[in-house]
Amino acid sequence: MSTISETSRGLVAERLAEDLRDEILSGRLLPGARLGEVALAERFAVSRGPVRAALNLLNESGIVTIVPNSGARVRELSRADARALYEVRAALEAEAAMLAAARASGETAAQFGALLDQHATEVAAHPEGAYLQGAGDRDFHLVIAGMAGNELLQRYLARDLYPQLSLLRVKHRNVTGRGVKALHEHKRIAEAVAGGDAEVAGLLMRRHIRNSWTALEAQLSEKAGDGE
Repeated sequence: MSTISETSRGLVAERLAEDLRDEILSGRLLPGARLGEVALAERFAVSRGPVRAALNLLNESGIVTIVPNSGARVRELSRADARALYEVRAALEAEAAMLAAARASGETAAQFGALLDQHATEVAAHPEGAYLQGAGDRDFHLVIAGMAGNELLQRYLARDLYPQLSLLRVKHRNVTGRGVKALHEHKRIAEAVAGGDAEVAGLLMRRHIRNSWTALEAQLSEKAGDGE
């Protein structure tokens, strides 16, 4: 009976974590927003135990910060945090692009073509030319991570890195013209991957991440504790 109860609580916590993750990454819960256990328990009609477990899961993924005697809040990423994420991102995504190129098949070009055509239409339709992409198989970087064929690398990117990057991604909407440039960079990376050119694919991905960081850095305000 105890095992069944613990399993049930675990499933509830996972569901709550997923719901809160969606709200955070969509921007409905902004960085710094307080995540009170009592308020969340009342909102979702559950006890505080699953809420606490859900917040711990989000803390582990890096999108929630839990401070003893203060509670949980949506994580606010400083400039130093963002730079560190992008440094790791450049290394991991360049490797993913190289592996994807090494494993490219005859269907790879068509897969990229359909995805990027859809993205081009969305960028053109957005009033500010933002490149919003989408989740899962509509995200260019997640597609390449999947093509890499390395489960460990994909897990690090999808579970640990991308949720934190999503907290920053909205900043790109304020950079005029970045969406069009990013789409062009994606097309060049896709061509290299589909062509099986691992070295060029990795180089272009590193350059793309560097350009992304340059565009984002200008939008980040100084935060206390950056050490700058």
